[in-house]
Amino acid sequence: MEAAFNAQIVMEGYASNYYLSAASFSDHKGLPGIARFLYAHADEERMHMMKMFHYVNDCGGHAQAPALQQPPLTFGSVLELFEAILAHEQKVTAAINNLVDISLQEKDYGTNQFLQWFVMEQHEEET
Repeated sequence: MEAAFNAQIVMEGYASNYYLSAASFSDHKGLPGIARFLYAHADEERMHMMKMFHYVNDCGGHAQAPALQQPPLTFGSVLELFEAILAHEQKVTAAINNLVDISLQEKDYGTNQFLQWFVMEQHEEET
């Protein structure tokens, strides 16, 4: 479970950087409203990462600070930007669902309960 959480921590950190990069692109293109929205989402994704980070450590594990890949720096259009973000959120949802599956296989019901917040959060992100 710990290894799966550390992999998810990497994904959440990357999501934060993805939103940050998209926000910077939007700022550069003179779209301040979109940029504000995306900067706020970057902070939210970092909060998700930290929530998992603390959970792993609180459970006696060792959360690992993630090494992150460079997200895209440019997008062809605002539509392309949001399509890319949705596709990434769908990957995050699949990864969260995988964590839920692992928690059930391991009969780790406390972790399953913890993950339900993320399940609902991802539902909100995609709708």
